[in-house]
Amino acid sequence: MRALLIVNPNATSTTAGVRDLVVHALSSRVKLSVAHTTHRGHASELARQARLGGVGMVIVHGGDGTVNEVVNGLLGVPAPTSMQSVTIGPIPPVAVVPGGSANVFARSLGIDNHPVEATNQLIDLIRGHSRRRIGLGHCDKRWFLFNGGLGLDADVCAAIDSSRSGGGLVSPTRYVRTTVRTFFRNKSRDPRLTVEFPDGRTVDGIHYAFVTNSNPWTFFDERPVHTNPGTSFDTGLGVFAMTTTKVLPTLRVARQLLVRNGQPHSKHLLRADDVASVRIRATEPTALQIDGDYLGLRTDVEFFSAPDALEVVAPSRS
Repeated sequence: MRALLIVNPNATSTTAGVRDLVVHALSSRVKLSVAHTTHRGHASELARQARLGGVGMVIVHGGDGTVNEVVNGLLGVPAPTSMQSVTIGPIPPVAVVPGGSANVFARSLGIDNHPVEATNQLIDLIRGHSRRRIGLGHCDKRWFLFNGGLGLDADVCAAIDSSRSGGGLVSPTRYVRTTVRTFFRNKSRDPRLTVEFPDGRTVDGIHYAFVTNSNPWTFFDERPVHTNPGTSFDTGLGVFAMTTTKVLPTLRVARQLLVRNGQPHSKHLLRADDVASVRIRATEPTALQIDGDYLGLRTDVEFFSAPDALEVVAPSRS
């Protein structure tokens, strides 16, 4: 089988030595070609070319942003207000060797977070033909793998992107510090979001909202953060939105997010699981992120669930 390995050489946790090991090991199982990304959007271009060229599998060695680009390149632009893409022809399955700072998508699929261990795991999965189909989300003409949001998390992503461009290292500590600074900088703002569900239910007074396609929402180092424990790649979307920025209620909810089998709840928390779509309106331009990528300011965004949208090389459902 022909496979293309798309490598982001600038990913946080990859090195030249590790990349060589990954290439050598994978070459023992598949007829491997290797392409290194050189600019933003390049992974998407490479994935699109691979699909058109009939490649049998696309393997990504990089972080969540690189995987997101690859999936968008493979699937094409989502059809507005629907659960379909507009891509014509077969889509090769996607495999991931983590190389980023959080690697939320790979870890949510059950892939080891260490690239060498993940490569050995991937070889076994390829040998055993272990594949599954997963659902994705999309909004703003982009597919997303595990989460999106308006407000706090998007503001944090924008700040992290800025620090990256300045040469700053990305780490869990940097994320926490940035989140705390961003929260307190914006906590006195009036709520500006309204969440609308397909059944006609509307909730005003929202300060920030997260939309998830899997569980956990993210990882704090080795610790998973659960906003919607009932959400998975096999369900609809999860919604997590706060109606307060008061410190004590926020801390209570934040603590619940780190409980393995907990169910976050609060009178200040709007939570919904397994929804087909959700619309979020803002009274003024508000930051939007998907899969940790800051997309800019928006006033009206609709998120859609797309069941069985992508085939991945991964362990079977637990």
